[in-house]
Amino acid sequence: MKSILIVDDEEKIREVVVSYLEREGFRTVEAQTGRSALQVVKEEAVDLVVLDLMLPDISGEEVCQQIRKISSVPVLMLTAKVAEEDRVIGLTLGADDYVIKPFSPRELVARIKAILRRSSEQNLLADRISFSNGELVIDTVQQMIVKHGDSINLTPNEYKLLVVMARHPQRSFTREELIEKVFGYSYEGDARTIDQHIKNLRQKIEPDPKQPKYVCTVYGTGYKFVGDHG
Repeated sequence: MKSILIVDDEEKIREVVVSYLEREGFRTVEAQTGRSALQVVKEEAVDLVVLDLMLPDISGEEVCQQIRKISSVPVLMLTAKVAEEDRVIGLTLGADDYVIKPFSPRELVARIKAILRRSSEQNLLADRISFSNGELVIDTVQQMIVKHGDSINLTPNEYKLLVVMARHPQRSFTREELIEKVFGYSYEGDARTIDQHIKNLRQKIEPDPKQPKYVCTVYGTGYKFVGDHG
């Protein structure tokens, strides 16, 4: 049974979300403040966090940043902030999706299920895959990337992006496909956002980012992962 942490200081919202999630067979945990939410993430194995941004003690954005320092658990932000800039900031901080209040509880549950499906798909990758005689290693058990024996610090979205492409070496992905697989079908930003994530990823994993050997551009289409196992 998947466990969902709902972080919101409004009791009525928590009650509605809990009701719909438990009806769908999820276990729920509740938190009213950012600090109590962080405590839950540290002490319990939750599978996803529904995080309100307007909390009474610390902001949801800060909570998300703190979660990302200790866990790769998926985070769905729930907020009344409607500006595109706010959504971009949320995704940059490591959120997996963004739902604006007022919201449909049924849609929220659908979004949660979609995020969990994507997380499960990433777990289908072998536990540890080595490329170029161990130059680059993807360890999905520890959700860690190793380059020349050293751990590389990727953001959650950079990690997802790499795993999605590495699961299908030589397959060309459009920007739109990568956006959907990494950010979710509901992402409304510019698909070119993926270019910046690719640029950041190359800076971290490529021997020469200007002449990438792993994450290659497919002109007119998007990107593909190229790498020899071993």
